[in-house]
Amino acid sequence: MARNPYTDWCRTSIDMWRLGFESSAVIALRSAKIAQGGTVAMAEANRMVIEKIEAAVEAQIKLMTGAFGGPGTAPTRLIRHYSNRVSANRRRLGR
Repeated sequence: MARNPYTDWCRTSIDMWRLGFESSAVIALRSAKIAQGGTVAMAEANRMVIEKIEAAVEAQIKLMTGAFGGPGTAPTRLIRHYSNRVSANRRRLGR
């Protein structure tokens, strides 16, 4: 079955919207945790920075080595790369 560029574009747009929405939830949860102060807040702030750097470096490596595929698949795989991390943080912070 041939790929439909319109369907791919719509699916990618929805995935991007979902990532943005879930990221907003993580931002709110992290902000609340950091606002409490103390060692837990400091640990969360440090974890946040480390996770962002690790995710960005890993994404760059995958993009440069072609692990995300070509132009047709790279955007979707890149979004999935970040979505997996954001979802894990939302689950962890929501406990």
